[in-house]
Amino acid sequence: MPKILAKSDNLNELNANYAQVPLTEPVFLNSVPKSGTHLLRNIMRMFVPVNQQYHDTFIQYAILNQHRAAFDPRAPKLSWGHLLYSDISAISLRPVNQILLVRDPYSWVLARARFFISDNFEANLEHLKGGNVAADELMNMMIFGIHDKIPTLLDIYTHNCLSWLGTKAEVIKYEDLIAAVKGLGSDDAEDFFAELLGKCGIAEMPEDWEERVRVGSDRKQSGTARENLAGDTDDIPSELPDIQKQLVDVAAPGLRKILGYA
Repeated sequence: MPKILAKSDNLNELNANYAQVPLTEPVFLNSVPKSGTHLLRNIMRMFVPVNQQYHDTFIQYAILNQHRAAFDPRAPKLSWGHLLYSDISAISLRPVNQILLVRDPYSWVLARARFFISDNFEANLEHLKGGNVAADELMNMMIFGIHDKIPTLLDIYTHNCLSWLGTKAEVIKYEDLIAAVKGLGSDDAEDFFAELLGKCGIAEMPEDWEERVRVGSDRKQSGTARENLAGDTDDIPSELPDIQKQLVDVAAPGLRKILGYA
């Protein structure tokens, strides 16, 4: 499997600064890869006792059978990963409060491109680094995949997102999460995090919730935040060019609409 190299954080130690109420039901933070998984995970880690956090791994389908204990309702835990939809996935998550984090495919292309050419990602794609591929060519690879090497945008969204829609999985948007983090102090932010915690089975919102969110969302604590990626990623634009937007719409017609982005 590909390897992700990210700096460690001290959120487990900071967790001790807050009174924690034990989970009564397991929670799984599922997501489309490169949709803000670390941000959501780090925030939620501030609301759950460390001994109920499943730090063994990011749970994915290939290793699901080795980590099904994370979903045991008799020992509730907060876990996270990129778990594609399947019969075994659905059965495993039946007793679990599942959050599904999604992202606008337009910005997802850029985030995935930056990550793939960063020094934080090790796979069979080293030949793409060092300026060997132009930014526009790399973005097209993120949309259409690379034959026999990486899946297409549509494949990833189909198995990690679309297949979960209409189930009990609670969908939240990366963009709404970012807006709530930036809008701390507002009623909208409070409503967002109250709803998020409720979907995780945490009915009582602690009085110090804003401080917990600030600590958990600190970008210095995230090894995959854009500014913390090592390597030459500056050529990737901050907004997807118009032609690549059109290519996303051709490659995955209706995707942005069903997710509420169009």
